[in-house]
Amino acid sequence: MGYWGYFVVGRAERPLAELAALPGAEGGMTPHTSAPGGWQLWEYPSGEGDIGNMNDLARETGAPSLFGYVMNSECVVLEAAAPESGAWTTCLARTAMAGYLGADWEGLTLEDYFLEPRDAAERAVRWAAEAGHEVNADALADVLTSDPDPLAENLFFRFLDRLGVVPL
Repeated sequence: MGYWGYFVVGRAERPLAELAALPGAEGGMTPHTSAPGGWQLWEYPSGEGDIGNMNDLARETGAPSLFGYVMNSECVVLEAAAPESGAWTTCLARTAMAGYLGADWEGLTLEDYFLEPRDAAERAVRWAAEAGHEVNADALADVLTSDPDPLAENLFFRFLDRLGVVPL
């Protein structure tokens, strides 16, 4: 059985776990790493529940924020928000995501739920710019179209590296 859980990325002076925007994280969220500029990466291992809202986190911190929800180490739901450029959702390991959800789609396609890789890469460029980083859309699209190697978490960390917020 693979990993199930959230990774939360944000920039704040206080620990992210203490913020009102993450009420579901109480007691279960632990620091994973920090990076220059006040960036924090926290982990909340759990297949259950909701830890908070990206829009609320971006509003409370005044900075871009991002959730990565890892599903059985096979795929990752990415939810991002920034005060100016807004919210967007996509996924990593698209083939695995489509296979994982299978019959639950009720006639809808992967694109009905998640931005396509090129569109997501463009939104991620704006997200990164708001975070003070200039990034390459093609490098982001490369990660968004990759298969896990072998764990979807690795794609997530590569995506954060390409965003310039939490280097590998």
